Amino acid sequence: MSGPATAVDEPPAPPPPPQPAKVRRDRFLLWAMLPGLGLLLTFHYLPLLGNVIAFKDFQPYLGLGGSPWVGLENFRVIVEGDPLFLTALGNTLVIMLLQIGIVFTLPIALALLLDSMISERLKRVVQTILYLPHFLSWVIVISIFNELLGGSGPINTFLRQHDLGTIDIIGNAAVFKELITGQVLWKEAGWAMILFLAALSRIDPELYEASAVDGAGRLRQIWHVTLPGLRSVIVLLLILRLGDALTVGFEQIILQQQAVGIAASEVLDTYVYNNGIVQSDWGVSAAVGLVKGIVGVALVLGANRLAHAFGEAGLYRREAR
Repeated sequence: MSGPATAVDEPPAPPPPPQPAKVRRDRFLLWAMLPGLGLLLTFHYLPLLGNVIAFKDFQPYLGLGGSPWVGLENFRVIVEGDPLFLTALGNTLVIMLLQIGIVFTLPIALALLLDSMISERLKRVVQTILYLPHFLSWVIVISIFNELLGGSGPINTFLRQHDLGTIDIIGNAAVFKELITGQVLWKEAGWAMILFLAALSRIDPELYEASAVDGAGRLRQIWHVTLPGLRSVIVLLLILRLGDALTVGFEQIILQQQAVGIAASEVLDTYVYNNGIVQSDWGVSAAVGLVKGIVGVALVLGANRLAHAFGEAGLYRREAR
């Protein structure tokens, strides 16, 4: 009898051919990225070195090197509560809440309404009309509002002709915050709506069909299918918005500040401008701007961690080791 057959060792598989290094493979993309990277470094990161002005009694004719150090002296307006700074901070917070509560949420409702339209042609027409104001400058937007709502505008002219009195909006300090919120809403709501429409297009239609089979009406479909499908986009955009939460429209406000006065219109951005550029108090302006930036970074990081706590990816997620 012959002995048991012995297994013949198969030769090892040849190693895969070496892959080119990622840097060498993507060298053309990296070269194409350099101009944009250069612009980003030049106009966004290098100017951060100018924050040293916050710790100096900066004089333009002395320059950064010659201006004396004053430590934290410029931050006293924040710590001790300078009245004009507190006015700017209060106005900024009120406008911030109005813009997050209204300007951020209304595009979601617009996207839901537009997505429910049956006619694709009508949907495109309405979408175009809504986002065209985004391309107008603030000078034009404010001029349009002044022409419509001013004392000699068509609305007040119609009211006077019918003995209905007039509405005092333009130049009225009492409604200035609501006015600029309405301006931002008219200008930017249609543009923000596009992002939510794109997210709505990614929701699986079978989810709506399954919910309809289960007897869910339109409102329940929105609550249980649509909003969960939009949640990740809403969280991401909200985190990004919080980073600029204290930036509530410098150009828009400075163009209307003279008409309503400092008390109603001063915000942190105009406070920095009026103190730094107009009154040449560069150190205090730099200190306020630096604190504003630090608060913005803290809001983004805090909101991102809160998003992780609710199971969302947020802006980034640290990889587990």
